[in-house]
Amino acid sequence: MSNKLEKMGDFFDSRTEGYEEHQLNTIDFAKEFYPFTAGCLPKENGAQILDLGCGTGLELDVYFSLNPNAKVTGIDLAAGMLNELKKKFSGKDINLILGSYFEVPFGEAQFDAAVSVESLHHFTKDEKIPLYTKLKAALKNGGYFILTDYFAITDEEETERRQELIHLRKEQNLPDGEFYHYDTPLTVEHEKEALLAAGFSSVEVLKNWDHTYALKATV
Repeated sequence: MSNKLEKMGDFFDSRTEGYEEHQLNTIDFAKEFYPFTAGCLPKENGAQILDLGCGTGLELDVYFSLNPNAKVTGIDLAAGMLNELKKKFSGKDINLILGSYFEVPFGEAQFDAAVSVESLHHFTKDEKIPLYTKLKAALKNGGYFILTDYFAITDEEETERRQELIHLRKEQNLPDGEFYHYDTPLTVEHEKEALLAAGFSSVEVLKNWDHTYALKATV
């Protein structure tokens, strides 16, 4: 079946080899938005950063050149991706957690900033609000979240993608409660609504590259 869905972690694990080349060379503007995102993160010595869906750490390639002593906690479902990240940054202060950022506890007021790049476009607004509530609580006063991702341009596009995923899950008799890989981006406005509903005080668009936007949500 050409549209057979794969579990999220399995999908990315099986694509670890060649992942970075794919991201940088086939995704429009990736060579711009990864460095831009890194440049938005704190430069203070020892800054504590939480990276949701860190993958192999493409944004960290640039960030550690800007802030070599940053302390990063990275969460990802794909063990292969985390192994690659660990090898790349063996001398850095990185805590890697294999698991779902929906389930992993973040703690309270632990981080100066959080970041996520090209990871959160798989989930609904209702799924994101509890995650963002947990995330806000994990940020220190004055902390912020940089979200760089691609978004649906219209409400109709957002709805169509979600309905197609529901159809495929039903057709393939997939169980509830498991995340399968299929892109279902929200519109920027719906993403902002989710972040504000979670208690962030403000959300602003920092920059966009066609369908990809960098948002900053401040505690």
